[in-house]
Amino acid sequence: MDFSIKQYKELLDKMRSRDYHFQTFNDFLLKPMDRSIILRHDVDLLPLNSLKFAKIQHELGIKGTYYFRAVPESWDDKIIAMISDLGHEVGYHYENLTTCDGNMDKAIVDFKKNLEKLRKIVPVTTICMHGSPKSKFDSKDLWRDHNYQDYEIIGEPYFDIDFNKVFYLTDTGRMWDGQKVSVRDKVKTSFKQSYHTTNQIIEAFDSNQLSNQIMFNFHPQRWHSNSVLWTQELLLQNAKNIIKKYYFVIE
Repeated sequence: MDFSIKQYKELLDKMRSRDYHFQTFNDFLLKPMDRSIILRHDVDLLPLNSLKFAKIQHELGIKGTYYFRAVPESWDDKIIAMISDLGHEVGYHYENLTTCDGNMDKAIVDFKKNLEKLRKIVPVTTICMHGSPKSKFDSKDLWRDHNYQDYEIIGEPYFDIDFNKVFYLTDTGRMWDGQKVSVRDKVKTSFKQSYHTTNQIIEAFDSNQLSNQIMFNFHPQRWHSNSVLWTQELLLQNAKNIIKKYYFVIE
């Protein structure tokens, strides 16, 4: 089954076998390695799933980056601290223009408040926008009037990575080629490769088709070992994809 924990472990094993270095986003910004993989995780829901990912990576000697939303379905103080204690980077998955109905002044106050709250638990040096697909507001627009460096933030993936050099793979839509059902989780890139399944990515590693620098974006709530939960997620995501494609996605 794709998007199972077993499949996820097979993907990690394949990455490790190809002699890549695993860097957090923070470390990549400070000193990018020539052959590097950034494992980014958007913790939108089910933080326990992200903790499971973090433990699997820790057992393999791998570090990743985990972005938490400031909402109850994502934010869990204990899990945030545990993931950080395992050696992973934790950042803020901001969506302030959505939660503040587009009010720029309120949004930057909300951003600062949530960032300070997160920093009481763990160090935070990077942030990443949450797409909020049902919202008409793109929270990246917050930085038209403000500068995240003013808050001791060194990077935001959508602004601080050259995706013509770093190959971007995201499981948005519960597939690896979900651009047509993605509202905001997409980047401008010169890469032409496209993969639908995790097995296709594993095969691409085997045939050396992938870039020397890669950012993966995982949404751990999509990955399950339990067959009932796996099926529920499949059906729910398929329904979401149809709604997003016809009502929210702008080509």
